[in-house]
Amino acid sequence: MWPAKEKGFMTFKRELPANVPVDERVKSFKEFTTSLPEIRIREQAYRCMNCGVPFCHSGCPLANQIPDFNDALKNNNWREALAILHSTNNFPEITGRVCPAPCETSCVLGINEPPVAIEYIEREIVERGWREGWIAPQPPRTRTGKSVAVVGSGPAGLAAAQQLNRAGHEVTVFERDDEPGGLLMYGIPGFKLDKAILKRRLDQIRAEGVRFQCGAWIGKDVPVRELDMFDAVLLTVGSTKARTLDIPGANLNGIHLAMDFLPQQTRRLLGKDIQGPEISAKDKNVVVIGGGDTGSDCVGTAIRQGAAQVVSLEIMPRPPLDRDASTPWPLWPYMLRTSSSHEEGGTRDWSVLTKEFTGEAGKLKQLHCVRVEWAKDASGRMKMEEIPGSDFFLDCDLALLALGFLHPEHETAVRELGLELDSRGNIKTGSNFETSRPRVFAAGDARRGQSLVVWAIREGREAARCLDLALMGFSNLPSLASYGYDALAE
Repeated sequence: MWPAKEKGFMTFKRELPANVPVDERVKSFKEFTTSLPEIRIREQAYRCMNCGVPFCHSGCPLANQIPDFNDALKNNNWREALAILHSTNNFPEITGRVCPAPCETSCVLGINEPPVAIEYIEREIVERGWREGWIAPQPPRTRTGKSVAVVGSGPAGLAAAQQLNRAGHEVTVFERDDEPGGLLMYGIPGFKLDKAILKRRLDQIRAEGVRFQCGAWIGKDVPVRELDMFDAVLLTVGSTKARTLDIPGANLNGIHLAMDFLPQQTRRLLGKDIQGPEISAKDKNVVVIGGGDTGSDCVGTAIRQGAAQVVSLEIMPRPPLDRDASTPWPLWPYMLRTSSSHEEGGTRDWSVLTKEFTGEAGKLKQLHCVRVEWAKDASGRMKMEEIPGSDFFLDCDLALLALGFLHPEHETAVRELGLELDSRGNIKTGSNFETSRPRVFAAGDARRGQSLVVWAIREGREAARCLDLALMGFSNLPSLASYGYDALAE
């Protein structure tokens, strides 16, 4: 039945399981992805060509060994595939759900055919591992006697904590929210990442010996001096200083940051109290300003809450439908992307600048917008200019600002530790992730700026190895340069 391994891509076409239909899935905040039968999942693995130079490695920030786990799946060895996947990625069930899959856009098959369904295969491998009971706690065989504080429990902090604990260090994670997970818990909506999926992995990390202290905001709830009792500190506090709009009317009621809106819905689903004024899109004219992933999450959430209408505005021009010539294979392509939330409803508009918020009795009622055009200036940089006479107005009861993040918050631990910052306001480190303060390290968005979950996991893993090396003089933790093979040998 099965073709020769090297000819699978000639036999099978790319196939992904159908999502739950839009009219059904928008009635709840549950995940809406489905699965293919096992034999058809293996067919997708057979499409991997096992290239002599697998460019998918360079596309993946974690350097996942994609041809290797596909080959294991071709052999129907799911457990081996899982071991290969875990050798470079602590949380494949998360990247298999929320990663934009840069590996697929650099897949060699993708030059002239649809690429291998790498992200989907990854998710199916790890979910099979959970169902079969193959994923279990891996506590260290011995302890080093060293202690590490990890500040922040987003993807970088969790990956680092798990790696450092497996190296034998006593690890305590400080989290300012009431649950660990950072943006994985409260930033990403449940319809993209069910919180039971996250909690399942957190249970494993706890069982391995990592301790979590929640409601512990270092520099606010917990004095910074308490970090002195640890042999080393790793700051994975994220990039949480949100970009805002400093325009007339910005103080009207009804204008909120996306990261005030999204966590509230997750708290509702978890049966938790809402912090601050309640924000709801029900029966409202909603405008989402910002066209990235966070903006898309706001769209999907607003639709599920029962918004009257949802409009998404993006200041940049509309990307082309296909890969732009400026980003040839295997680069991450500049092209239009339509998320599952965009498929669910609402309208999108590009090259739009919001000039003013207007309202009545202190409540938001309209947005004053103008269209812009982009052109290169004399230095070659893109410059925006308003198009005369293109002003228009949008009725709006709820404006959600999804404009990205500037840098980590400086007012607490960063300031009290006296850490040097880079030109963008991120925590400055050397190549070994150590900050300007000895034995204090930083990783993730706090160090490199806002980015993808997969990059945060990479940062956490690499920082853990550097920190382990600083404490012990050697490290058995895998590094990116080893491509995970030393982890498989353990």
